[in-house]
Amino acid sequence: MGKPHIYLDHNATTPLSRAVTLAVAKNEWLFGNASSMHRRGREARAAVEEARAQVAGLINAASEEIVFTAGGSESNNTVLRTLLDPPDGSIFARERTGLVTSVIEHPCILKAAEHLEGKGLPVSRVGVDVHGYVNFQELLEMLNSSTGLVSVMAANNEIGTVQDIAAIASLAHEAGALFHTDAVQAVGKIPVDVKAMGIDYLSLSGHKIYGPKGVGALYVRKGAPVSPLIHGGHQEHGVRAGTYNTAGIIGLGVAAQEAAEGLRKNSSREAGLRDRLLKSIRARIPGIRVNGDPKNGLPNTINISFSGAEGEAILLYLDMEGVEVSTGSACATGSLEPSYVLIATGLGTELAHGSIRFSLGRSTSERDIDYVGDVLETIIAKIRAMSTLFEGAKI
Repeated sequence: MGKPHIYLDHNATTPLSRAVTLAVAKNEWLFGNASSMHRRGREARAAVEEARAQVAGLINAASEEIVFTAGGSESNNTVLRTLLDPPDGSIFARERTGLVTSVIEHPCILKAAEHLEGKGLPVSRVGVDVHGYVNFQELLEMLNSSTGLVSVMAANNEIGTVQDIAAIASLAHEAGALFHTDAVQAVGKIPVDVKAMGIDYLSLSGHKIYGPKGVGALYVRKGAPVSPLIHGGHQEHGVRAGTYNTAGIIGLGVAAQEAAEGLRKNSSREAGLRDRLLKSIRARIPGIRVNGDPKNGLPNTINISFSGAEGEAILLYLDMEGVEVSTGSACATGSLEPSYVLIATGLGTELAHGSIRFSLGRSTSERDIDYVGDVLETIIAKIRAMSTLFEGAKI
C-alpha cells in the first residue's frame, strides 16, 4: 500500500472545487468579448454580472462595488497606488497621501509601501504583539493629518491571526483616513461583512477559495476614490482595463457562492480538525511553540515552531511521507531568511527557522490528521537526533 497524499497547504492555494470546474467547463463555449454589444458579447456580459453579484454576496457588498482583477496582489496594488495618482478632489488629493500599514502584511503590500516611500510619500508601519495582533497604541500615535489610508490585513497567511478589523477601521475613520484590508486569507474562512466592519476597500483572490488562479476582486465602497493601475479600455467603469477573463470570473463567482453557503459548516469542521492536530502534536512532541493565536485565529491554520529542527528538513521529510505543508508564505519560498512575520512577533531566529504552517481544507479528514501526528513524531525525533541544538526542554 502506497503512502497517502495529504495536502495541508491550503493557505498557499486551493484546488478547484468540483462545482467551479463544472461551471467553467459548462461555459466553455462562452467565448464572446463581454464588452461587445452583439449576442455573444451580451451572453458573456450576463455571466460576468452574475458572478459579480455572487462575489458581492460573499462580503455583503453591492454588485457595483466589485471590480474584477487578476488577483489579490493586483487589487492591493491598485488601492495603494491610488495614493500616488489620486482622483481630483479626493481625500488623497488634499495632502492626505500618508499610508499606515502593519509589519506583517503580505509582501505585495510591503513592497508597494516601499515604492510609495521611494516616491516621497509618508509610510508608517505599526508593530504587533506576540500573537501577531496590531499594537493599537502604536497605531493611534501614527495616525495624523497626513494619513490618507490605513491598510491592515484581515488575517495573516502564515500564523492565522485575525485582526479586529472593525476597530481598526473605526480608528482610521476617526483620524479622517480611509481603510483597506487585504482579506485574501479571511474571505471564505470567516465571516467578512464590509458594511458592518466599516471597510472602504477589500481585496480577495479566487485561488484561495477553491476558484481559479489569475482572477480576483477589489471591493471599492461607493464614493471611495480609486485610480486605475492598468490603463486602457473602459472595462470596470474605467478602473481596470483589459478584456474580461470570462471563464475565470465565472469560476470566481461560483467559488464565492459556494464559500458563502458552506462558510459556517466548513469553518467549524476545519477548526475541529485543527484542534485535533494541535492536541496530537502537543501530546507527542516536546519542545514546541504555537505561533499566532489558535483560539481566535483562522479555523484552518496552525503555525508551530519545533526547537532543534529546521523547518525545511521537516517539510522535506513530511513530503516523502506524502504530507504537503509549508514553512511559511508560499510567496517567500526560496528565501533563506527566517519569516519576517514570526520575527515581528518576537520569535527568535532559531525557532523561526524551525516553523511549519499546517493549513487545512475541505478535503482534510480525521484520518489525515491522525496520520500526520504519527509521522511527524518520528520525523522530529529523527531530525533532533542529528541536531546539537535540542536538549529536550519544553518551550
